[in-house]
Amino acid sequence: MMIKKGTNSFSSCDFHSGEIILIDKPLKWTSFDIVSKIRNAVSVKKVGHAGTLDPMATGLLIICTGKKTKELLSFQNLEKTYTGSIILGKKSKSMDLETELVGDADISSIKDEDIYNVCKKFIGNIQQVPPMFSAIKFKGKALYNMARKGKTIDLKPREVSVSKFEIQEINKPFIKFKIICSKGTYIRSIANDFGEKLGCGGVLGELRRTAIGNYSVDEALSVAEFVSLSKLMNTQKEKEVTEFIQ
Repeated sequence: MMIKKGTNSFSSCDFHSGEIILIDKPLKWTSFDIVSKIRNAVSVKKVGHAGTLDPMATGLLIICTGKKTKELLSFQNLEKTYTGSIILGKKSKSMDLETELVGDADISSIKDEDIYNVCKKFIGNIQQVPPMFSAIKFKGKALYNMARKGKTIDLKPREVSVSKFEIQEINKPFIKFKIICSKGTYIRSIANDFGEKLGCGGVLGELRRTAIGNYSVDEALSVAEFVSLSKLMNTQKEKEVTEFIQ
Protein backbone atom coordinates (compact mmCIF):
# COMPACT_ATOMS: atom_id res chain seq x y z
CA MET A 1 0.00 0.00 0.00
CA MET A 2 1.10 3.55 -0.68
CA ILE A 3 0.11 5.88 2.14
CA LYS A 4 -0.84 9.32 0.82
CA LYS A 5 -3.71 11.78 0.85
CA GLY A 6 -7.01 9.96 0.45
CA THR A 7 -5.78 6.66 1.88
CA ASN A 8 -8.65 5.03 3.76
CA SER A 9 -7.67 1.50 4.83
CA PHE A 10 -5.33 2.49 7.63
CA SER A 11 -6.08 -0.55 9.78
CA SER A 12 -4.58 -2.85 7.13
CA CYS A 13 -1.19 -1.09 7.14
CA ASP A 14 1.76 -3.20 8.25
CA PHE A 15 4.83 -1.02 8.69
CA HIS A 16 6.97 -3.93 9.87
CA SER A 17 6.35 -5.89 6.68
CA GLY A 18 6.69 -2.71 4.65
CA GLU A 19 4.80 0.37 3.51
CA ILE A 20 5.53 3.31 1.17
CA ILE A 21 4.69 6.78 2.47
CA LEU A 22 4.57 10.12 0.64
CA ILE A 23 5.61 12.99 2.93
CA ASP A 24 5.80 16.74 2.32
CA LYS A 25 9.00 17.79 4.13
CA PRO A 26 8.73 21.15 5.91
CA LEU A 27 11.36 23.90 5.89
CA LYS A 28 14.43 23.47 8.15
CA TRP A 29 13.76 19.77 8.80
CA THR A 30 16.44 17.36 7.63
CA SER A 31 15.49 14.21 5.74
CA PHE A 32 16.79 12.26 8.75
CA ASP A 33 14.40 14.23 11.01
CA ILE A 34 11.51 12.91 8.90
CA VAL A 35 12.77 9.32 9.02
CA SER A 36 13.21 9.57 12.80
CA LYS A 37 9.71 11.01 13.27
CA ILE A 38 8.11 8.24 11.22
CA ARG A 39 10.19 5.54 12.92
CA ASN A 40 8.94 6.72 16.31
CA ALA A 41 5.33 7.14 15.13
CA VAL A 42 5.01 3.57 13.81
CA SER A 43 7.56 1.88 16.12
CA VAL A 44 9.58 0.36 13.28
CA LYS A 45 13.39 0.38 13.18
CA LYS A 46 13.83 -0.15 9.43
CA VAL A 47 12.88 3.15 7.78
CA GLY A 48 14.59 4.95 4.88
CA HIS A 49 14.03 7.73 2.34
CA ALA A 50 14.52 7.87 -1.43
CA GLY A 51 16.65 10.97 -1.98
CA THR A 52 17.84 13.59 0.50
CA LEU A 53 16.33 17.06 0.67
CA ASP A 54 18.42 19.84 2.20
CA PRO A 55 17.16 21.55 5.38
CA MET A 56 16.31 24.73 3.43
CA ALA A 57 14.27 22.76 0.85
CA THR A 58 10.69 21.56 1.15
CA GLY A 59 8.67 19.01 -0.76
CA LEU A 60 8.26 15.37 -1.61
CA LEU A 61 10.06 12.64 0.29
CA ILE A 62 9.27 8.99 -0.42
CA ILE A 63 9.66 6.99 2.77
CA CYS A 64 9.83 3.19 2.89
CA THR A 65 9.54 0.94 5.94
CA GLY A 66 10.34 -2.71 6.57
CA LYS A 67 10.91 -4.87 3.48
CA LYS A 68 9.83 -1.98 1.23
CA THR A 69 13.20 -0.34 1.92
CA LYS A 70 14.52 -2.73 -0.75
CA GLU A 71 12.62 -0.59 -3.28
CA LEU A 72 14.35 2.67 -2.31
CA LEU A 73 16.83 2.47 -5.19
CA SER A 74 14.05 2.24 -7.78
CA PHE A 75 12.57 5.50 -6.45
CA GLN A 76 15.98 7.15 -6.22
CA ASN A 77 16.62 6.47 -9.91
CA LEU A 78 13.50 8.38 -11.00
CA GLU A 79 13.72 11.94 -12.34
CA LYS A 80 13.07 14.72 -9.83
CA THR A 81 11.07 17.89 -10.45
CA TYR A 82 11.89 21.10 -8.56
CA THR A 83 10.64 24.66 -8.45
CA GLY A 84 12.48 27.49 -6.75
CA SER A 85 14.41 30.72 -7.12
CA ILE A 86 17.95 31.93 -7.72
CA ILE A 87 19.17 35.17 -6.12
CA LEU A 88 21.63 36.95 -8.38
CA GLY A 89 24.53 39.04 -7.10
CA LYS A 90 25.06 37.02 -3.93
CA LYS A 91 27.18 34.06 -2.81
CA SER A 92 27.32 31.80 0.24
CA LYS A 93 29.45 28.88 1.41
CA SER A 94 26.45 26.54 1.29
CA MET A 95 25.25 27.99 -2.05
CA ASP A 96 21.86 28.63 -0.43
CA LEU A 97 20.42 30.56 2.53
CA GLU A 98 21.74 28.18 5.19
CA THR A 99 24.95 30.21 5.53
CA GLU A 100 25.68 33.94 5.44
CA LEU A 101 25.18 35.76 2.15
CA VAL A 102 28.16 37.74 0.91
CA GLY A 103 28.77 40.04 -2.04
CA ASP A 104 26.68 42.74 -3.63
CA ALA A 105 27.46 42.52 -7.33
CA ASP A 106 25.96 45.01 -9.74
CA ILE A 107 23.37 43.18 -11.84
CA SER A 108 21.88 46.23 -13.56
CA SER A 109 23.55 45.35 -16.88
CA ILE A 110 22.19 41.80 -16.95
CA LYS A 111 19.36 41.50 -19.45
CA ASP A 112 16.55 38.98 -19.52
CA GLU A 113 18.01 37.67 -22.75
CA ASP A 114 21.29 36.93 -20.95
CA ILE A 115 19.41 34.90 -18.34
CA TYR A 116 17.54 32.84 -20.95
CA ASN A 117 20.76 32.21 -22.88
CA VAL A 118 22.60 30.97 -19.79
CA CYS A 119 19.64 28.75 -18.90
CA LYS A 120 20.08 26.84 -22.18
CA LYS A 121 23.64 25.89 -21.18
CA PHE A 122 22.34 23.79 -18.29
CA ILE A 123 20.02 21.57 -20.35
CA GLY A 124 21.25 18.07 -21.23
CA ASN A 125 24.20 16.19 -19.76
CA ILE A 126 26.32 18.62 -17.75
CA GLN A 127 29.38 18.43 -15.51
CA GLN A 128 28.68 19.54 -11.95
CA VAL A 129 30.84 19.82 -8.83
CA PRO A 130 28.80 18.83 -5.74
CA PRO A 131 28.64 21.41 -2.93
CA MET A 132 30.64 20.85 0.26
CA PHE A 133 27.38 21.28 2.17
CA SER A 134 25.99 17.93 1.00
CA ALA A 135 25.32 14.43 2.33
CA ILE A 136 28.03 12.90 0.15
CA LYS A 137 30.36 10.74 2.23
CA PHE A 138 34.16 11.20 2.33
CA LYS A 139 36.02 8.52 4.29
CA GLY A 140 32.75 7.67 6.02
CA LYS A 141 31.91 11.24 7.02
CA ALA A 142 29.20 13.44 5.50
CA LEU A 143 30.69 16.45 3.73
CA TYR A 144 28.29 18.89 5.41
CA ASN A 145 29.74 17.98 8.81
CA MET A 146 33.22 18.80 7.51
CA ALA A 147 32.00 21.99 5.83
CA ARG A 148 30.43 23.27 9.04
CA LYS A 149 33.83 22.90 10.69
CA GLY A 150 35.41 25.00 7.96
CA LYS A 151 37.05 22.10 6.12
CA THR A 152 37.03 21.72 2.34
CA ILE A 153 37.76 18.83 -0.02
CA ASP A 154 38.77 19.08 -3.67
CA LEU A 155 35.70 17.48 -5.26
CA LYS A 156 35.69 16.22 -8.82
CA PRO A 157 32.88 17.11 -11.24
CA ARG A 158 30.15 14.56 -11.92
CA GLU A 159 27.91 14.16 -14.93
CA VAL A 160 24.22 14.76 -14.30
CA SER A 161 21.29 15.24 -16.65
CA VAL A 162 18.83 18.14 -16.81
CA SER A 163 15.92 17.36 -19.13
CA LYS A 164 14.08 20.63 -18.46
CA PHE A 165 15.17 24.05 -17.15
CA GLU A 166 12.41 26.61 -17.49
CA ILE A 167 12.65 30.23 -16.38
CA GLN A 168 9.19 31.02 -14.99
CA GLU A 169 9.68 34.61 -13.83
CA ILE A 170 12.43 37.24 -13.80
CA ASN A 171 12.22 39.90 -11.11
CA LYS A 172 15.87 40.75 -10.49
CA PRO A 173 17.62 39.79 -8.36
CA PHE A 174 15.19 36.86 -8.20
CA ILE A 175 14.75 34.27 -10.94
CA LYS A 176 11.99 31.70 -10.53
CA PHE A 177 12.54 28.35 -12.25
CA LYS A 178 11.37 24.79 -12.83
CA ILE A 179 13.91 22.00 -13.27
CA ILE A 180 13.50 18.31 -14.10
CA CYS A 181 16.72 16.39 -13.55
CA SER A 182 18.40 13.08 -12.85
CA LYS A 183 19.29 11.73 -9.44
CA GLY A 184 22.43 13.24 -7.94
CA THR A 185 21.77 16.70 -9.38
CA TYR A 186 22.43 19.53 -6.93
CA ILE A 187 20.19 22.51 -7.61
CA ARG A 188 22.39 24.63 -5.32
CA SER A 189 25.31 23.95 -7.63
CA ILE A 190 23.20 24.98 -10.61
CA ALA A 191 22.29 28.24 -8.84
CA ASN A 192 25.96 28.90 -8.05
CA ASP A 193 27.16 28.03 -11.56
CA PHE A 194 24.31 30.04 -13.12
CA GLY A 195 25.50 33.14 -11.27
CA GLU A 196 29.10 32.46 -12.24
CA LYS A 197 28.22 32.28 -15.95
CA LEU A 198 26.41 35.61 -15.64
CA GLY A 199 29.49 37.03 -13.92
CA CYS A 200 27.66 38.19 -10.80
CA GLY A 201 27.34 35.17 -8.52
CA GLY A 202 24.16 33.44 -7.45
CA VAL A 203 22.67 31.46 -4.58
CA LEU A 204 19.65 29.24 -4.27
CA GLY A 205 16.79 31.11 -2.62
CA GLU A 206 13.84 28.76 -2.35
CA LEU A 207 13.62 25.11 -3.39
CA ARG A 208 10.67 22.74 -3.46
CA ARG A 209 10.63 19.19 -4.83
CA THR A 210 7.25 18.85 -6.47
CA ALA A 211 7.59 15.37 -7.96
CA ILE A 212 9.63 12.17 -8.04
CA GLY A 213 8.81 10.40 -11.27
CA ASN A 214 5.01 10.35 -11.44
CA TYR A 215 4.60 10.80 -7.67
CA SER A 216 3.46 14.32 -6.81
CA VAL A 217 3.85 16.36 -3.64
CA ASP A 218 0.13 17.16 -4.02
CA GLU A 219 -0.50 13.57 -2.89
CA ALA A 220 1.84 13.82 0.11
CA LEU A 221 0.90 14.04 3.76
CA SER A 222 2.36 16.59 6.12
CA VAL A 223 4.31 15.20 9.07
CA ALA A 224 1.50 16.21 11.43
CA GLU A 225 -1.10 14.50 9.23
CA PHE A 226 0.89 11.27 9.17
CA VAL A 227 1.42 11.26 12.93
CA SER A 228 -2.34 11.75 13.44
CA LEU A 229 -3.09 8.93 11.00
CA SER A 230 -0.62 6.61 12.69
CA LYS A 231 -2.36 7.22 16.01
CA LEU A 232 -5.69 6.47 14.34
CA MET A 233 -4.28 3.23 12.90
CA ASN A 234 -3.04 2.14 16.32
CA THR A 235 -6.42 2.93 17.87
CA GLN A 236 -8.25 0.97 15.17
CA LYS A 237 -5.98 -2.05 15.60
CA GLU A 238 -6.32 -1.98 19.38
CA LYS A 239 -10.10 -1.87 18.98
CA GLU A 240 -10.04 -4.83 16.57
CA VAL A 241 -7.89 -6.85 18.98
CA THR A 242 -10.23 -6.03 21.88
CA GLU A 243 -13.31 -7.00 19.88
CA PHE A 244 -11.64 -10.25 18.78
CA ILE A 245 -10.74 -11.19 22.37
CA GLN A 246 -14.26 -10.45 23.56
